[in-house]
Amino acid sequence: MRRSVTAATAAAVAVVTAGAAALGAPAAGAVTASHPANVNTHPHANSLVNQAGWHLKDSGSTARFRGLAAVSRTTAWVAGTKGTVLRTHDGGRHWADVSPPGAGALEFRDIEVLDGRRAVVLAIGEGEASRVFRTDDAGATWTESFRNTDPRAFYDCLTFFDRRHGIALGDPVDGKYRILSTADGGRSWRLLPSDGMPPAQQGEAAFAASGQCLVSAGGHDAWIATGGAARARVLHSTDRGRTWSVANTTVPAGDPARGIFALAFRDRTHGLAVGGDFRPEQPSPKAAAVSPDGGATWTAAAAPPQAYRSGAVWLPHTRRIALAVGPSGSDLTLDGGRTWRAFDNGSYDTVDCAPDLGCWAAGEKGRIARLEP
Repeated sequence: MRRSVTAATAAAVAVVTAGAAALGAPAAGAVTASHPANVNTHPHANSLVNQAGWHLKDSGSTARFRGLAAVSRTTAWVAGTKGTVLRTHDGGRHWADVSPPGAGALEFRDIEVLDGRRAVVLAIGEGEASRVFRTDDAGATWTESFRNTDPRAFYDCLTFFDRRHGIALGDPVDGKYRILSTADGGRSWRLLPSDGMPPAQQGEAAFAASGQCLVSAGGHDAWIATGGAARARVLHSTDRGRTWSVANTTVPAGDPARGIFALAFRDRTHGLAVGGDFRPEQPSPKAAAVSPDGGATWTAAAAPPQAYRSGAVWLPHTRRIALAVGPSGSDLTLDGGRTWRAFDNGSYDTVDCAPDLGCWAAGEKGRIARLEP
């Protein structure tokens, strides 16, 4: 089993490294015969293919998909505008429309898959537009398990620690972020006390751009990405959202359109942050950072992506390889986020990888793709 995983890792590295070369930008720490250890993977990664990168799948939809859950190379779920939820079980050749009935006016921004049949999807918006739905039968039926009744509240992202325990993030109300908690797999939700939440900055909020403004690792740790205020910050909880610490980052903020848009933690210690300014005409310098200590401190990437990025993910079974995506392209790091190089120029909002190295991306105009040779 370990050998097959290593081979799959090598193949995935070959895909993205070849894509970077095709764009005329050699990947930082590119795999070579003399330095195979640069990526902590199998030397078969040296066998690069001629054409590689994201391969588009025909979703049959025009929705913008910012919610994505990669289950495997064959199975993935996406959630997006017009209350749309799609699922594939054959690697993207066919997509089943499993949207909740009557949800056409909702904006889905995050989806979490708990097992082969159970999934939870979050709709964003002010007041009752923020809702959570759950399915126990692979989308054949859905149950609305939460509807926000506070007109001041706006929910952005959700994450699960295991099949039962999860939290959802809402923008600040009365100066503090709101956290919903579930202990039954999303069947019911309760608002956690705000005593353990640090005060929000003036104008601070989370960006519901990719389902990655709230992420988790392990059974208890969670992180929040912020922007829109004087500083882009990361909040960290070690007790499933009851109490939080906060750290400033090097990602530029100071404007409602700037900050951290996505976090990715490969374990309780090693994290990545990406973001920038989501306005197409604005530059996004220094829009990536790394943390070696669970989000307590952040260092700016020496060579960040050259534009705004809204999604990020670690490649499973590796220590230093990760992907980032945004409307103007995708990037690869082979050194844990210190340097990034472009490998694709397609438009994507979110990215996710499954344990079997099935990596998927999704975005505007029904775009869904899988990483493959």
